[in-house]
Amino acid sequence: MKKAVILIADHYQDLEVWYPLLRLKEAGWSVVSAGVESRKNYTGKNGYPIVVDTHVDEIRAEEFDCVIVPGGWAPDYIRRSPSALEIVRRMNDQRRIVAAICHAGWVLCSAGILKGRRCTSFSAIKDDMVNAGATWEDAETVVDRNLVTARKPEDLPAFCRAILDVASHGEC
Repeated sequence: MKKAVILIADHYQDLEVWYPLLRLKEAGWSVVSAGVESRKNYTGKNGYPIVVDTHVDEIRAEEFDCVIVPGGWAPDYIRRSPSALEIVRRMNDQRRIVAAICHAGWVLCSAGILKGRRCTSFSAIKDDMVNAGATWEDAETVVDRNLVTARKPEDLPAFCRAILDVASHGEC
């Protein structure tokens, strides 16, 4: 069984957490939500709550096939967590799936994994990603080996299909 972790902080984009969480569960994956603060309850920017399964300090990258970073305003908090950044780095180094949507590209910038990579994001952070060394594309989803990125909630179907496709083909 494949296993994914979704990084959680307050003001996450509600759909960008719940859509992948439910879609991957539907596909038979085990999905864990991990908060970046020392509490269990978080609220999405549209008000939808989540009670996380664990804290980022309590997980190891080796336990997962995929890490998902949602957008909203949460990435600004997630990128301040040394543990969250280490998970993203280790998953990337181990060629496991690193999936980021919308403003989640900020976390990839802070983790230092974008140099020489192709990606996309919400257009407002294009310059940040380019300055971090990425080649930015305006596409609903961009796959570069183990890196899967998407622009906005409307891209969630393509984003989740790409995650499942990369996982099933072992293209990492």
